Amino acid sequence: MARKSALQLLLETHPNLVHSELCKVTSHVQRDEDGWYVNTLLIAKNDVPFIFKRKKKYKNLESCVVNLTYYPETKEVAGMEFETMKVVRIKVS
Repeated sequence: MARKSALQLLLETHPNLVHSELCKVTSHVQRDEDGWYVNTLLIAKNDVPFIFKRKKKYKNLESCVVNLTYYPETKEVAGMEFETMKVVRIKVS
């Protein structure tokens, strides 16, 4: 019997977690917020921003192909709800 990968175990443990492969990044923006760098990615053929935080700056991912593991979430800004994706794992393909 083959051993399960870390990704397979993660997806089984967390039912709301989603994994997407070979996603082309069309835009990557980093901004400093309370000592963290908040990274926002826009993916081709997708209107929802993918957001993750890091303590250090991340390399520019614009026009790269990545694999993403994320949670869908909804944020309320100025009384309006916006759908975002909270990235928990990102790998350049």
